[in-house]
Amino acid sequence: MRLSGKTVLITGATSGYGYAILELALKEGARVIAAGRSEEKLAALTESHRGAALFTLRMDVTDREAVEQSLASLPNDWAAVDGLINNAGLALGLEPAHRCSLDEWETMVDTNIKGVMYVTRALLPGMVARGCGHIVNMGSMAGTYPYPGGNVYGATKAFVEQFSLNLRADLLGTGVRVTNIEPGLSGGTEFSVVRFGGDRAKAAQVYEGTEPLRAEDIAECVVWALSLPVHVNINRLEVMPTCQASGPLAVWRA
Repeated sequence: MRLSGKTVLITGATSGYGYAILELALKEGARVIAAGRSEEKLAALTESHRGAALFTLRMDVTDREAVEQSLASLPNDWAAVDGLINNAGLALGLEPAHRCSLDEWETMVDTNIKGVMYVTRALLPGMVARGCGHIVNMGSMAGTYPYPGGNVYGATKAFVEQFSLNLRADLLGTGVRVTNIEPGLSGGTEFSVVRFGGDRAKAAQVYEGTEPLRAEDIAECVVWALSLPVHVNINRLEVMPTCQASGPLAVWRA
């Protein structure tokens, strides 16, 4: 099994990419700490995975003090985290910048940027002290390729990409690896439903006539990166479905 003996912590583990990563990591022999905000969803996760090497942790990544306290209070046999998957994140709205909700912008910054910072900073000293570990950040192609309405969401993912690369620079010689996973069009999760405020019909239109990436595809990318020999680091992994490609620059013609 590819992750045998490793302890992996996944934020946003109760749905979407996080849940798919959890399932595959357990299958591949990892001990998994599943972090999430909902006590109800975490309880359901515990119930459905009885007997599995699973520890659930209620934690809101946007709350700095709560993150620090939660991770500092991990039981001794779970405290040495080998792999951190910073998966918790979201997109809200698709309005142009001059019509968007500033509250939604702040929520994306708090979750996609500050949440990654808080959890990483809490666990990183232990990894460095042990001389090993792997941080896997969930970025997005939106951090590289702009699109109308992407505004702050894309900017937060550009932060995640640059933060990942700068961590690599800081951690040179420590034995700690850093990877940024950058998915393109992905379906089968609640991502677009959340983005459009629960409007499932509008969310479904995003994927009409396409065969998008699935959460299981991204989970495979994460587990693959984690399972490589310790002398191998995947800096960034951009993943598109076959039905997607980058396009030409837009030109406005009056």
